[in-house]
Amino acid sequence: MERTGKFTKQQIAEYHKNGYVILKSLLSVTEVDALRKRAKSDREMDKHAFQRDDGTGAKVRLSLWNHPGKGIYGMVARSHKLVDSVEQLLEDEVYHYHSKMIMKEAKVGGAWAWHQDYGYWYENGVLSPDLCSVYIAVDAATKENGCLQVLKGSHKMGRVNHVLTGDQAGADLERVEEIKKRLELIYVELEKGDAVFFHSNLLHRSDRNNSENPRWAMICCYNTKTNNPYKESHHPRYTKLEKVPDSAILETDLNTVVDEGAWLDPNHDSSAKNLKTKS
Repeated sequence: MERTGKFTKQQIAEYHKNGYVILKSLLSVTEVDALRKRAKSDREMDKHAFQRDDGTGAKVRLSLWNHPGKGIYGMVARSHKLVDSVEQLLEDEVYHYHSKMIMKEAKVGGAWAWHQDYGYWYENGVLSPDLCSVYIAVDAATKENGCLQVLKGSHKMGRVNHVLTGDQAGADLERVEEIKKRLELIYVELEKGDAVFFHSNLLHRSDRNNSENPRWAMICCYNTKTNNPYKESHHPRYTKLEKVPDSAILETDLNTVVDEGAWLDPNHDSSAKNLKTKS
């Protein structure tokens, strides 16, 4: 079945070759401004936020939730322009694996270590790396404020072992250093509303925010129906995703909050608990 989304055949080929593809202005200025306004005034998000130390004392704040819900976060994650585009890339029905808001504040927001998302999700009983993450720039992302960095084509290297170092789980650095000698490092600079769709085995990281500008980003993660995990974890197994029209993003009540039971408790993160700690 042909799936309709925002990507051309050339862009789909680019995704499979490079492990990522950028979609400019996925959200309009009006849509991303509404999303930013809601996120930065959301007391529930703030209450459920937790921190990850990057090993230098600098910290990144983030909030995660499993079920998209009926607020603006859910309308974005369930919108046709987002979900249909992911289904173009993965060639299957997808469901919402989880979403998160990364809150990298000016001057204090920490770095993220090199990692693959599947390096974590493998531990959740997900048998195949047929997952895709959509990084949406809530604020403009630049080198100065710690934009996403990727190793182009690294998804073809397969899953790399991950270990815990401090608060963060990162890919085996010896292997990463060798991969860096062979593949191009890309700084993914984005305007607000732009999005990058990336493969779950793509190696990526980000620097700390040394600028005067915050770098918030919403990341929506999707798994395919046929890749349903074989065991329970802190992220859901297949749950039918009810898509909504793109217009729902601006039509939803901005006071609608994430369901209380959808927020992720980091103390129950089974993918982190199952990783080895680096001595």
